[in-house]
Amino acid sequence: MDSHEVISKAVENTSFKEVAAQMGVSLSLAYKWSQPDEMQGSGTANPLDRVRQLFEITQDPQLIQWLCHKANGVFVQNPAGGGPRGMELMPATQEIVQQFADLLTAISKAASDNRITIEEAEHIRSVWDELKRFTEGFVRLCEKGDFVHLAEEIKAHRAGK
Repeated sequence: MDSHEVISKAVENTSFKEVAAQMGVSLSLAYKWSQPDEMQGSGTANPLDRVRQLFEITQDPQLIQWLCHKANGVFVQNPAGGGPRGMELMPATQEIVQQFADLLTAISKAASDNRITIEEAEHIRSVWDELKRFTEGFVRLCEKGDFVHLAEEIKAHRAGK
């Protein structure tokens, strides 16, 4: 779905008049956001396209993470190349189980004194995000039936610990 289509769909829950008023832009501009951009149609670069462009320029995933956080979510970047690379199926499954065990260990250590500090919560979050990232790559390879590329990703993950 293109960005202008996402905006059109989102505005179905309210109105362009309300969006324009809340964002302090003209009604005409808000309508243009729901049309293909100037290169393709009569629209103009919309806020979604601008955020995408800012990300493409900076390559900083914190931009997307911030947006996801504001939507009460979290951004987990898919691994490059569609998934983990270079190992057999069984070691990859064992790596996922180990990462889950690492998550449980981080939680247990943090909660051992019946409180969790901000630093401990950040550590738990990073272990959880890495588990989601690795598992997403694994699932993508399962969907493709490609189990030739798992070892490099596992080695890279272990080296980063």
